[in-house]
Amino acid sequence: MINRLKAHWRTYALQSFLAAAFLFPLFLFLTLQYAVIIASIGASAFIVFATPKSLLARPRAVVGGQLTGLLSGYLCSLISHSSLVFTTLAYSLAVGLALFLMVVTSTEHPPAAATSLGMAITGFSWAAVIAVIISIVALSVIHHFLKPHLEDIVLLKEKPTKHRGGKL
Repeated sequence: MINRLKAHWRTYALQSFLAAAFLFPLFLFLTLQYAVIIASIGASAFIVFATPKSLLARPRAVVGGQLTGLLSGYLCSLISHSSLVFTTLAYSLAVGLALFLMVVTSTEHPPAAATSLGMAITGFSWAAVIAVIISIVALSVIHHFLKPHLEDIVLLKEKPTKHRGGKL
């Protein structure tokens, strides 16, 4: 771990800083009432900045998945929350519906499942919708322009060393 940090610390620091700088305005805009949605966008930022070459970071996945999450969560927020059973059903269906729609539309983006849950919990809010849309568009634009300069930092590993006996 220390060798990997020594070898790649600049890349780790730069891409981590970019993620933090991207999230700062979002956290100023949304209150903790939208904690699940904020966490979802944070997870999207992790994917875009830590694994920019992955299929999950491509704009189609980020934008399509998050919009699917918003729609699924909104639809499930319309289910009556009159009892624990209905509330639990609404939350479960929000995630299940988001998963189904993302797979069918080839917009798989795991953090969007949390967006659907957050929207089902909080109900429709223009503030949340606008924040998510601005965030995912900004993430996609940043990804488009910076992708050639970003590395998959999750995959940056130190070279294996031989252990006693010559086996890895």
